[in-house]
Amino acid sequence: MANNNVNDVAMTWDDEIQNDGEGFRVLPEGEYYFTVTDFARGRFEGSAKMSACPKAELTITLHDPDGDVTVTENLFLNRKAEWKLCQFFTAIGHRKHGETLRMNWNAVKGAKGRCKVGIRKWTGNDGKEHENNEIIAFLEPPETTAAPLQGDAAYTQEPLTSATQPRKWTGGQF
Repeated sequence: MANNNVNDVAMTWDDEIQNDGEGFRVLPEGEYYFTVTDFARGRFEGSAKMSACPKAELTITLHDPDGDVTVTENLFLNRKAEWKLCQFFTAIGHRKHGETLRMNWNAVKGAKGRCKVGIRKWTGNDGKEHENNEIIAFLEPPETTAAPLQGDAAYTQEPLTSATQPRKWTGGQF
């Protein structure tokens, strides 16, 4: 399968380099609109918690007024993780909660939705604390038809306002 990332080009040992990268930014925990910008089929080799299975490797752009942030998300095609597949396909508008669906992976790239984002912290091999964003949950689309998520670029670029912003979720609090 071809990778559609324009920066994913092999270099030679003699090539010149100059791109220092865009920097790395972590978004605050909260709910964000997203767009699936890339999809690849992969394989999870299994672990003590889950058997080997195919996996969908998603590149997801989270939309924020201060600039978009890209995260990666793996969806495992395993009955143990079926709930997350259902969340994802519901979030992008391909199914309604509780419905049966045959997953259409060809329609995933470019799909839009809403998700709950958290911050994952870990200690790197350098001994320093690091953090990045992770998708905690994919959220059902709003029930109103006034602002559809699919195909409305202005809507997906608009930040969640205090009137429409769902309350931030804090684990263990209701």
